[in-house]
Amino acid sequence: MKGLCILGATGSIGVSTLDVAARHSDLYKVVALTANNNIDLLFEQCLAHRPEVVVVVDEHKALAFAEKLQGSPIADIKVLSGAASLEQVATLDNVDSVMAAIVGAAGLLPSLAAAKAGKTILLANKEALVMSGDIFMQAVRESGAHLLPIDSEHNAIFQCMPAGYESGMHAKQARRILLTASGGPFRQMPVEQLPHVTPAQAVAHPNWDMGKKISVDSATMMNKGLEMIEACILFAMQPEQIQVVIHPQSVIHSMVDYVDGTVLAQMGNPDMRVPIAYSMAWPERFDSGVEPLNIFDVKRMDFEAPNLERFPCLRLAYQAIATGGTMPTILNAANEIAVDAFLNERIRFTDIPLIIERCMDSLTATPADNLEIILAADQQARTVSRQLITEL
Repeated sequence: MKGLCILGATGSIGVSTLDVAARHSDLYKVVALTANNNIDLLFEQCLAHRPEVVVVVDEHKALAFAEKLQGSPIADIKVLSGAASLEQVATLDNVDSVMAAIVGAAGLLPSLAAAKAGKTILLANKEALVMSGDIFMQAVRESGAHLLPIDSEHNAIFQCMPAGYESGMHAKQARRILLTASGGPFRQMPVEQLPHVTPAQAVAHPNWDMGKKISVDSATMMNKGLEMIEACILFAMQPEQIQVVIHPQSVIHSMVDYVDGTVLAQMGNPDMRVPIAYSMAWPERFDSGVEPLNIFDVKRMDFEAPNLERFPCLRLAYQAIATGGTMPTILNAANEIAVDAFLNERIRFTDIPLIIERCMDSLTATPADNLEIILAADQQARTVSRQLITEL
């Protein structure tokens, strides 16, 4: 029986993880759940899965949650609050696997703590790798942790890579990674209409059920830019070896092109329970609860190159990793601030890449030698981005 901690239990990845865990309660025990402020859903999850401890980051909501537990059948659950408690539950002795599903930079420290503690990390938080890169991977190596990617694309690549790729065995075998993207909801919208896109339109993804922030990132293709950076770090590939391919049907989740002309692709229905189940069962497999892909229902599969004029965020991501150092951190922080402003109707959809590019132009990247430098760059980029928004 493996102990499971879910960082970000009330988000879409957390909900899907609990669904998979419930199907395999003979293999997994839910030890800890965390949430930012959605205490109603967290309460229902606690009733169903009976964790030992929960973290509600928002301290006022944590007090309200503790009151909610009183007199309930789950009154014995321990309630913690504050961001520091995330690291505490991610490193508990009886936790074997940590689902790192907190969105954005907020997920970095608890994910890194889990890595340093030698846990099996089911990494859905791409920002942690984008920001900390080599520091994160070094922590994994030194502690003997296992790092399994949850993003459908990186999970697909992981499945298509040769055995032993972690030690660099793939360097002479894999020629490039073909990183697929749906193209989002605005792939064919006339460019002149993009400034008038609403938050409601941007969060309505055509294929995947995702949270608001990642849905906007998909619409701008910043999500694919962050995934490109993550793929470079996870699989020790150069940016020029990562080719983004728009595949609107989202049947193929990514491909690996080998030097002998072979291209291996991972296919399946677009449901995050598939990569979650693969990672939870690794190195074996078990049922995810997802209907099998009916290949006869796949009438066609289209592939096209992304238009960088339509999707400038993708260009900025390639620029950030080419610059290196703290620039990917700056890119990510500026994007988080810009997306939040868009969702709150303070800026237009087309202002998102504008804010990011101006922030990147305003700041100088430095070597990302330690966590303090990375966190300082993150805060500086957020401050600059907020100021840039007021100047629009």
